[in-house]
Formats: sequence, C-alpha cells, structure tokens
Amino acid sequence: MNRLRAVILAAGKGTRMKSDLPKVVHTIEGKCLADYVIEAARGAGADEICLVVGYKKEIVKEKLKNKDVSFVLQEEQLGTGHAVKCARDFLGDEGETLILAGDTPLITAATLKRLVAHHRQHQNTVTVLSAMIDDPVGYGRIIRDETGAFVKNVEHKDANEEELKSHEINSGMYLFDTRELKEALDKITPNNAQGEYYLPDTLTIIKEKGLKVDAFALESPEDVIGVNDKEQLEAATEIIKRRETCL
Repeated sequence: MNRLRAVILAAGKGTRMKSDLPKVVHTIEGKCLADYVIEAARGAGADEICLVVGYKKEIVKEKLKNKDVSFVLQEEQLGTGHAVKCARDFLGDEGETLILAGDTPLITAATLKRLVAHHRQHQNTVTVLSAMIDDPVGYGRIIRDETGAFVKNVEHKDANEEELKSHEINSGMYLFDTRELKEALDKITPNNAQGEYYLPDTLTIIKEKGLKVDAFALESPEDVIGVNDKEQLEAATEIIKRRETCL
C-alpha cells in the first residue's frame, strides 16, 4: 500500500475575515477550521501531516500543538506552489501526497477516501478534486475534451470565452505521486500576472511528460467550500451543525 502524507496550506492571513487571527484558527463548534481538515486527512489514511504556516505562526502552532502534526514556515506568500515547496523535506521521495487547504472545514474523510480510491484505480499521477458549481466566477476551471478526459486547469483570469463556460472548478485539493510532485515543483515559474508560483502549473508539467492527470468531480460542491469571510464562516457552521444532527 502506498504511503500517504498530507500537506495542509495554512499560511494565509485571511484579510476578508476582518480579524487579527490567522484564518485557519477561527472556530466552528469549538474547533479550528484547520482541525476539521486534519481530521479528514487522518481519516483518509494520511499517517503524517504537515501544516505550512506563515501569518502569526505561533498562534496556529499553539492552537494545533496537540494534533500530532509537523509545521514548516512559508516566510513570504509567493503562491500555492511555493507553499508546497516549503514542505519539500517533509514530502520524502515515495508514496502519495494529499495537498489540502486549511480553510476548508467541510472536507470529509469519506470524500478524501473516494479521491484516493479514484486516483489509485485509474493509476493517475495526479488527481484534482473538483466540483460542479452554479457560479464558478473567480475559480480555476477544469477543461475536458469531448470524451470527458482532463485537458487542463485554467485560472479564471486566464480563461477564454469558451473555457469560462466550464462550471467544473478546481477545489485546490489534490493527490499527487510524491516523486513526480517534487520534480514538477522544481520546474514551475512565477511567469504570471501575480508573480507567484502556482501549484496548478504542476498539472501541465506532469501531463506533458505523458503521465496521467485527472480530475475527480464531486456531485455536490459542499465539501470543498472554503471560508474566506464571516458570512462563509456562518454558512459552514450551519452545514456542520446539520451534519452533526444527522449522525
């Protein structure tokens, strides 16, 4: 069985939360947002978990010190690809790596298990967790060909008129073959409007090697909804309360 590790991106400030606290330590039902992601990763079989921290890292570490996770520091916010690069030593050279976001408390172990099963069944090198949403404005889009095969990921601002018709969005969560992830991270460049290292650029690099890149589309986007402001925090709280009453 492939060894599964998880890297959780948790370095952001979360300006839209209008709070001095790092976004990932805001709470729902007494637990940090990142707590939910850690539990989902562990429930999906990740035996080692690393959080990439940055803004007010001491607070994040203090809140999660009893979670049996390791931490690496992203000093500058230079994009998702750069964040994962910061965890390079943690990754090792074998097995698989889940990349998750610390501000997505609705992700579940069950969904991540389905992602892992799909990835292994189809012998993918990387699988993007995607979802169909009614209003995909602002999200990276998954583009498929007429057979339904993955073609590419395109950022909203870089998409043409035809690509913008896609309602399948990139959730920002992935499962990679670890060795290929590390090789691809070495090749990404900040040649974009933001001047950042984009993790989705690794998908193109891996695909151009002739390796299999795929997207696993969820029927409902609920599990991949992120929390960026107080309204979204309230909405996520209601969903978690509803789930708890259904148990």
